[in-house]
Amino acid sequence: MAEQLILKGTLEGHVRRTPTALPSAADCCHRDRIWSRSAPLDVLQRPRGSGSNGWVTSLATSMENPNMLLSGSRDKTLIIWNLTRDETQYGYPKRSLHGHSHIVSDCVISSDGAYALSASWDKTLRLWELATGTTTRRFVGHTNDVLSVSFSADNRQIVSGSRDRTIKLWNTLGDCKYTITDKGHTEWVSCVRFSPNPQNPVIVSSGWDKLVKVWELSTCKLQTDHIGHTGYINTVTISPDGSLCASGGKDGTTMLWDLNESKHLYSLNANDEIHALVFSPNRYWLCAATASSIIIFDLEKKSKVDELKPEFPAAGKKSREPECVSLAWSADGQTLFAGYTDNIIRAWGVMSRA
Repeated sequence: MAEQLILKGTLEGHVRRTPTALPSAADCCHRDRIWSRSAPLDVLQRPRGSGSNGWVTSLATSMENPNMLLSGSRDKTLIIWNLTRDETQYGYPKRSLHGHSHIVSDCVISSDGAYALSASWDKTLRLWELATGTTTRRFVGHTNDVLSVSFSADNRQIVSGSRDRTIKLWNTLGDCKYTITDKGHTEWVSCVRFSPNPQNPVIVSSGWDKLVKVWELSTCKLQTDHIGHTGYINTVTISPDGSLCASGGKDGTTMLWDLNESKHLYSLNANDEIHALVFSPNRYWLCAATASSIIIFDLEKKSKVDELKPEFPAAGKKSREPECVSLAWSADGQTLFAGYTDNIIRAWGVMSRA
């Protein structure tokens, strides 16, 4: 039995609430492939921040709390969503997290679901207690915008990447334990991720110098330079078992790397700039958010399964259609959350098909 993705609902907490029609059963069974719907279950839009357009820059989910979604935005805030999945309302903003003085560029949730980390253009990181919505630690040390942040698998270490071209390793008390500069990136560090594999503890980073770098966690020394991209890299993601890494950016190519054998495996063409990448937690899929659509790649077949693209309202001649810039799978792999530049989070559900 094959599977498809349909649009289940939207979360719009950055601007205003605008309820829309529910898709019919006939609509949801029309085509035998992964496909998009333009009619969400409900709209819960994020309020706009002063001087900012409210792009949903980052998304994070929790295995410990499957009814929670965390989003970060250009409006300087994070929102904790309670997911109801009701027919009339897919979810609602439970709490807004305030503290950053500039764009929130990235967010992650600890494996126990109790804490979140955020990175911001205000040059800081913040550690949040999700139960109370309060900042418990503020991480100061970067000299330029912080673009990415990640928790280690045991939640004891934190890594950050910045426009100051450095990678910093922190403890949870807010102390910077190491700054990677030797053989580091020569341009902005766009993304940093810890491998979840305890047998191969590494940090993977990407930069606007067109390089993917793999660092030994124990020494913070460079293990591998992965070369191949012809444009700046926006994102890297690591497979759930820690064996694979995927990177993407300006050149529109997704490159797959073997982290155990430190080699390039193959490339997949997305035909447009890639903003975000995420592996499915329980399928051999890689999802790419591009400037024009979300592409689902089947890694067994090494080919594109299909594209997800909502029907957007007609825009003026000088207006651009919203772009997807952030992705996150639910822990059970049944829902793909996508954050867009129109302040909306769209939820795509996996459905079996005959």
